[in-house]
Amino acid sequence: MRFTSLVVELIRARPRLVVWLVILVQAALWFVVPLLLYRAPPGALATVVAFGREYQVGTDLGPPLSFWLADIAFRLAGNHMLGVYILAQLCAVATFWILYVLSRAILGGQQAVLAVLLTMTVLAFGADGLEFGPDVLARLIWALLLLHSWQLIGQNRGKAWFAWSIDAGLLLLTTSSAAWLLLLVVVFALATMRGRRMLKSIDPLFALLVIVVLALPYLMWLMRADAIALPALPSLADLGDRAFGSAQIFGGLALACSGILLLVILNSRWIARPSEEAPVIFRPPVQDLARRFVYFFALAPALAGSLLAGLFGREEVVAGSGVVLLMSGLAVMVAADDLVPLHRQRLLRSVWAAAIVAPAVAIAVMIVVWPWIGGSEMAITLPASAMGRFFDDNFERRTNHPMPAVAGDPQLASLVALDTSRPHLYLDATPQRSPWFDAAKFREKGGVVVWRAADTAGTPPADIAQRFPGLVPEVPRIFDWPVAGRQSVLRIGWAIVRPANP
Repeated sequence: MRFTSLVVELIRARPRLVVWLVILVQAALWFVVPLLLYRAPPGALATVVAFGREYQVGTDLGPPLSFWLADIAFRLAGNHMLGVYILAQLCAVATFWILYVLSRAILGGQQAVLAVLLTMTVLAFGADGLEFGPDVLARLIWALLLLHSWQLIGQNRGKAWFAWSIDAGLLLLTTSSAAWLLLLVVVFALATMRGRRMLKSIDPLFALLVIVVLALPYLMWLMRADAIALPALPSLADLGDRAFGSAQIFGGLALACSGILLLVILNSRWIARPSEEAPVIFRPPVQDLARRFVYFFALAPALAGSLLAGLFGREEVVAGSGVVLLMSGLAVMVAADDLVPLHRQRLLRSVWAAAIVAPAVAIAVMIVVWPWIGGSEMAITLPASAMGRFFDDNFERRTNHPMPAVAGDPQLASLVALDTSRPHLYLDATPQRSPWFDAAKFREKGGVVVWRAADTAGTPPADIAQRFPGLVPEVPRIFDWPVAGRQSVLRIGWAIVRPANP
């Protein structure tokens, strides 16, 4: 007797409802996890918010759009990271929905749901959607760009030119990898008859004008900062090591797709029960141009990004794994048959759910277990709020002014900069990275210098003492870990630089 689960029936009858349910559940999961478990933002998110506070047209971290949006979200949430976490999940929801719309245009609604589900397993392991920044925002804009590129090339919708130009301009304002991503779109268009016909019209000229207008402020900053230059090419002796690095990065991307491989194997007919009559998910025939479009943008960004990363000595794929892996699930579904049977439905649901939930469970377990077995600290367990309140309160009590700036250890200083008073982040070791504040301004307005104290006297490190002559350290402040374990005491040394003109 054929058994068809409610999920399969919903995929057939209400595919959009299924997509909305799964992406909203995943967004809720990754909103609750940091809200309940994180005491500090993950990765470089604190630096992203601190840089966004200055509203610079460009920085060494890249174009400004994601930094501005992070600061806006932070302010709207009452100077709380809650706003940035919500923004990250809104980007994730929008990305998967746009991917569904693109997949539906190629595969139809039913198999488009499967494409989204497979992609979610890839990005759950292969991309960090919680750490809002250029990579997360670029993933959303790249999905929009691919959707409008397909509407132009595959569906002959000339009205999509304006939307495409907006996407391209925003991508240039989001990631430093935008130029070569746009080049891939142009290469595909030139390689197809419809794309060449599309480029012969006058519309691309107007699109180019819109792109230049949007990206002009950042392009002017690049020219003024003399930052329009490729990194140094490796020597011939280093090419072997760089090629091995590219292979490692591409291997990591392939490993991120292991969830898809496992689901495909479990659904294969070779391990299905002989008597089982599996329900099928239908699609109309896929045209040849659509196959080439999907395969190209599933493989070319990953291959080119891995090659460029290895060539220039980067440890991560250029443009970010979320961008280059975005079309992986759709590519698998395009390679499948027009009728896809679903064997072992309960097992498939369980494995898919485990792939989605596993990263969140792993984080929760690590927060509890790692302090006992590892001994080293986890960045997300640093007490950011307690540090910000303590140093800001002490500065204000002694000077009768809110803390204007914080310097010293970059990691600690970026966390203190999240305090409600929003002090400027001054990177004293690399002052060119924080042009909004310099040594003279720090002496004039004052601030707090923080570092990791190695003794109970709070002696500052030699390099910090050299950059701040006459620094008088205070008694180090000890902060509690959420789980003490075998970790060393979190002892923060600090000193107040009083304003020159109180």
